Amino acid sequence: MPNFKGTRFTNAHETLIWCSMGEKAKYTFNYRAMKTLNDELQMRSDWVLPICGGQERLKKAGHKVHPTQKPEALLYRVMLATTNKGDVVLDPFFGTGTTGAVAKRLGREWIGCERESIYREAALERIELALPLDESALTTMQSPKAAPKVAFGTLVETGLITAGAKVFDKKRKLSATVRADGSLVAGAEIGSIHGLGAKLQGAPSCNGWTFWHIEHEGELKPLDAIRQLYLLATED
Repeated sequence: MPNFKGTRFTNAHETLIWCSMGEKAKYTFNYRAMKTLNDELQMRSDWVLPICGGQERLKKAGHKVHPTQKPEALLYRVMLATTNKGDVVLDPFFGTGTTGAVAKRLGREWIGCERESIYREAALERIELALPLDESALTTMQSPKAAPKVAFGTLVETGLITAGAKVFDKKRKLSATVRADGSLVAGAEIGSIHGLGAKLQGAPSCNGWTFWHIEHEGELKPLDAIRQLYLLATED
């Protein structure tokens, strides 16, 4: 935030206005993605981000192309929090295209308005060089309420996990066999991925998606990784 003349507190923040398009309009807020981004802590409303500098700062003939170029980290967080893949982001004061570059990386469409030709040229050149993230990387964490429900049996019936396959805990100390109905069997014990996992550990509960692992493409992966593959394949 620029420091204007005056005897008062120095400016230490800019305000982000977050709103919907009408009283009945729903806004997007990817709460779970923000919590994951913040090391599993609910993200605060005050953010400390470094100003744009280094290789990110656009220069021509040794001079800054734009005096108030925004850091990509800021736009990344804003878009990750308030938009979804495929959404259109409008920036009516486009400048050197930070919004467009980050939108491209995150799989969002963009519209930019800028009257200064020098900024437009820099923006288009910058966006051309921006590399979009891989499709699988764009799948962000969702809240339990928003996440699509997928039964383990669905992965079995679609063939992503075959009946008779072996699953293990991460250290391969425990193992079980997948049955045709999506249940697991270990010796005389039978149950769901969650129930059997809890029973074998002597625990009150168990998240079978992360506890059980399976061999996939030469690696031991949690069942949740296979579930994410299914979600990607069935995404609209």
